Amino acid sequence: MFSTYQRLQRQRAEGEISGFTLIELLIVIVVLGILAAVVIFALGGITGKSAVAACQADGATVSTAISAFNAQNPGITVTQGALTASTEGGPYIQSWPSNGTHYIFKIVAGVLDVAVAPADKVSATSTFAAYGGPTACASVQ
Repeated sequence: MFSTYQRLQRQRAEGEISGFTLIELLIVIVVLGILAAVVIFALGGITGKSAVAACQADGATVSTAISAFNAQNPGITVTQGALTASTEGGPYIQSWPSNGTHYIFKIVAGVLDVAVAPADKVSATSTFAAYGGPTACASVQ
């Protein structure tokens, strides 16, 4: 057994055997695991920020579509269908924004409303409030 060990050491020293030892491989795996943990921890808050930005962008898009509809159709109450259908000079918006895990927009009596969920999924039965601009999305998570 000792002779086999010496022969392998001699072959490795002469460059006949190449490869990594088990210890070297384990060290590399541990270092990669630590780096992955750091990256996952650093990116943890990004999804919440992106949900807020998406809510703000969707709210601005729908608000602009409502303004365009009201400018072209004075005296007519805007509805979700009027914005997305090709009637009355539309569509003002190609598709209705929806992100059911974070926020929902709807139009009630011509006013854009938004429901946000801090840590839950929102639904049609959630509490809606008038969308008053980007600050309405502050509690989206």
